[in-house]
Amino acid sequence: MREHESLEEAAAAAAYTGSPTSGGEPDAGPHHLPGVPSHVDRPSLDREMRDVKDAIIRLGSSVQEALLRAIDALVRHDADQAIAVIRDDARINAMRGEVEDLVILTIATQGPVARDLRFLLMLDNVAGELERIGDYAANVSKQARKLAPEPPLKEYVHLPELGRLAAAGVGRITRALIELDPDEARSVAASDDDIDRLYHAIVDETKALMAADGANVERGLRIIFAAHYFERAGDRMTNIAEDVVFLATGHTEDLND
Repeated sequence: MREHESLEEAAAAAAYTGSPTSGGEPDAGPHHLPGVPSHVDRPSLDREMRDVKDAIIRLGSSVQEALLRAIDALVRHDADQAIAVIRDDARINAMRGEVEDLVILTIATQGPVARDLRFLLMLDNVAGELERIGDYAANVSKQARKLAPEPPLKEYVHLPELGRLAAAGVGRITRALIELDPDEARSVAASDDDIDRLYHAIVDETKALMAADGANVERGLRIIFAAHYFERAGDRMTNIAEDVVFLATGHTEDLND
């Protein structure tokens, strides 16, 4: 998939693919749990799983947008936009809850088994990871709001570049998840090394600026705090990548090296 393809385009493609696990491991047999169907209605299950995937795509797109808006607020000294990103975190939290509700509903009404069930449970876990990245965007915006009245410290010491790397990673890992693309997932996890290197460079350079002039300390600390949130976003994306690889291949891989 092209790197610039939007998550909305991915959603449109997913609408025609049915279950992402169709054609893989066969269902392990009927359930006989109270309130759960004794057989899997494939078309109905596919529809409900598409609903869950669409909700994940919307969540991933919103989180990616929040990261970009946080950086934009920082660069443009826009305290109002920073406040808007902070307030919008409640909407992202609600979207995470929507995914959870859809997963529970699908499991309760469709009785998915084998890979379908594992995929649904993974989507619920991924929604939690994406929601936490949304929290990081809000936290960056809190620093941007405080920095807005001040002159930038050396153009924020590469912080905007770090934020854009994190935002791009959210878009890529969301697509890799929907398409169950283990190679793309591994590539996203590998790109976390770039995030880590840039994060450490920002911290080192900012510390030097703070040591050189005490007037830089408060702004420098806020830059370091914001950089830390972006670095943690990279770690969350690596967690998602490991989930994608496991479901796609059946093997557990440690992608944090």
